Amino acid sequence: QVQLVESGGGVVQAGGSLRLSCAASGRTFSAYGMGWFRQAPGKEREFVAAITSNGGITYYGDFVKGRFTISRDNAKSTVYLQMNSLKPEDTAVYYCAAPRQTFRGPSPTIYDYEYWGQGTQVTVSS
Repeated sequence: QVQLVESGGGVVQAGGSLRLSCAASGRTFSAYGMGWFRQAPGKEREFVAAITSNGGITYYGDFVKGRFTISRDNAKSTVYLQMNSLKPEDTAVYYCAAPRQTFRGPSPTIYDYEYWGQGTQVTVSS
């Protein structure tokens, strides 16, 4: 069973930065793409970023506009999300996601992901 544990959320002022981490276990981490999603109160979960299994290709949601960077360290089975120039509208619970066994990913589509972390709260104050 794949397990994902996020960390690094918190409260930050607008314009600040945070780095989220997601530690994975339960299968060969380096064989699968990974993704980050977020969900704000009253809104649907939305795609933030994804990365291929070797980290060579990354994808981002339109709203990111160069502010976030996804990366991974396969030796540590960890994926990261560096968030800069944070805005109050970035306030949400951020989730790490791993694709289902039969799909190596990555994907911007929520339904391609089977495994989810517990989420980490990011709050950006104005």
